[in-house]
Amino acid sequence: MTKQVDPFTLEVIRNALTAIAEEMSLVVMRCARSPLLREAGDLSSAITDASGEMVAQGRDIPMHLGVMCFTVKEFLKRVPADRLAPGDVWFLNLPEVGGNHLPDVKAIRPIFVDGTLQAFAVSLAHWADIGGAVPGSYVTYATDAWQEGLRIPPIRLFSKDGPDQEKLGFVLANVRGAPEREGDLLAQIASTRSADLHMRELYTRHGLKTVNQAIIALHDRAETQMRTAIANLPPGEYTGEDWLDDDGIDSRRFAVRVRIKLSENSAVFDFSNSDDAARGPINTTPFIARAAVFYTMKVLAGPDIQPNGGCYRPLTVITRPGSILEPEIDLPVVGGNHETSQRIVDAIFRALEPVIPERLSAGGATTSGLLLFGGKSANGTWTTLYETHGGGEGARIDRDGAPVIRVHLSNVMNTPAEIIEAEYPIQVQIQKLRRGSGGAGAHRGGEGLHREYLVLTDDMSLTTMFERRIIPPYGLQGGDDGAPFRVNLITADGRRKELPGKTNIRLGNGDLVILESSGGGGYGLPLEDQT
Repeated sequence: MTKQVDPFTLEVIRNALTAIAEEMSLVVMRCARSPLLREAGDLSSAITDASGEMVAQGRDIPMHLGVMCFTVKEFLKRVPADRLAPGDVWFLNLPEVGGNHLPDVKAIRPIFVDGTLQAFAVSLAHWADIGGAVPGSYVTYATDAWQEGLRIPPIRLFSKDGPDQEKLGFVLANVRGAPEREGDLLAQIASTRSADLHMRELYTRHGLKTVNQAIIALHDRAETQMRTAIANLPPGEYTGEDWLDDDGIDSRRFAVRVRIKLSENSAVFDFSNSDDAARGPINTTPFIARAAVFYTMKVLAGPDIQPNGGCYRPLTVITRPGSILEPEIDLPVVGGNHETSQRIVDAIFRALEPVIPERLSAGGATTSGLLLFGGKSANGTWTTLYETHGGGEGARIDRDGAPVIRVHLSNVMNTPAEIIEAEYPIQVQIQKLRRGSGGAGAHRGGEGLHREYLVLTDDMSLTTMFERRIIPPYGLQGGDDGAPFRVNLITADGRRKELPGKTNIRLGNGDLVILESSGGGGYGLPLEDQT
């Protein structure tokens, strides 16, 4: 039986672990070269124990953090622990190895104390380009995984002797903007080095045995808290569904369906009835499905629970091989990471609306709202602006929705207009609220964003990847839907065209891209309808 750690020491260690993970993210943002990381913060950090079980995480992006509960476990299936050594840093991005999509590259550093493996530091960073058919690596017409970019199986790029220049050169030769990618990669290295230093300090201060006992206790406590939280939900079986607009290739909707079974102290989420895998890049991985379930249960049932591997023990997530949530590994997945993942959350919300509407928000801008501009600068180097756009939050039983925020699984910031104009041949003409876009109700949905980009170069690529263009954010309990997402192009000669949610096009000097993100759904019947 494990000796108990006194509660004061347990709290000190718990907060120290969280602080180490949070500092990792700050290191990446301070050291990275790309605005996507240093300004928007499209990154996440985690600490796991020696078996790969999540111990602590930064205040980062839920879709990343949930996936990283599985990354090291899957990594260890391919790279046994006896192959690891102090100073190693391994990189990977394969979706099937505890991952999500190719641009999210994970750096894994094993942490040794007194010559024994005790933990791992994991730094996930979205690389602004990972190769593939188009700048930015979002190939909206992709029908196989290899069109989407460089696939990196677990590979040791750094050891105690420094970088492996041959392997590093191979990776950088297959991505656009290699100097920027190298800077971002080195930021991830620095991040994991920071965690290595502070973890060894923690072990020295409290002792190896005490820290490891505390980690076991934290897992057990989180499990107990999650079981208690589930017990406070109405038991029974509930079904829900939500829909993707299309996959960029076939003009039809794709359904994510869930059957939830809540029992006394456990919960089962069965997605087997979801649609078959798509031809286009909206498929995702079972790891993303688990991340979405974990996020939803934490926010609805146990927001104060320490997020770690113990939280997952009461949760069973079932996906069907061949479905949109468990495709064959050769199918494209780049958009599923942040589009299909959000449909999972919305499907669960819709399933639980009949029994806990007071805990739910109406539909929000559950899409990345991605515009990705790419091209060469005047000096010939590649530039890639990867910009996600928040929208209106769905209203709740007690308040209106907030305007222009990221909801649910997303948590990145916007790139300031000043940074865009300083580093890219783009001018931000207008940035304002999209007035009237929130759905009506007893409480109104939040308003979306209106932003305009003027192109100042002769040749630039543009990729769109967003949802809620055809199927708008839903109202809840009688509230109205929010306004759908819109992106329009006005060419230099004055022609206007609405752009699809998933497309790759070329832009020229003087072209204007107008983005209007979706508003949130309203909650409850509007006052005039309550009479």
